[in-house]
Amino acid sequence: MADDRGVFPGQWALSGGGVEPGERIEEALRREIREELGEQLLLTEITPWTFSDDIRTKTYADGRKEEIYMIYLIFDCVSANREVKINEEFQDYAWVKPEDLAHYDLNVATRKTLRLKGLL
Repeated sequence: MADDRGVFPGQWALSGGGVEPGERIEEALRREIREELGEQLLLTEITPWTFSDDIRTKTYADGRKEEIYMIYLIFDCVSANREVKINEEFQDYAWVKPEDLAHYDLNVATRKTLRLKGLL
């Protein structure tokens, strides 16, 4: 669940982030997982799933807003374990069965992604 101070306060969201200059996509994915979910979570499979794009207003944690063009690269990942240590961007996490997803207050982007995946 996103932290109350963040972009989607109190809503559930998928982990995500951006690619740094000079970074390969898989490196960025692994870095974002480490930063947001901890060093202990070990990814064993990373499979590109889909992408989408959008022009939207990005709201930063400090409240600044900027209109940007976003390209979303979405992956299916399998981990060797479930050892998670969330960072300050989140206040909670959950491993959720597909049939229980509809009971969570998901942010718009997460809801859209899970619908595309056929999970909602």
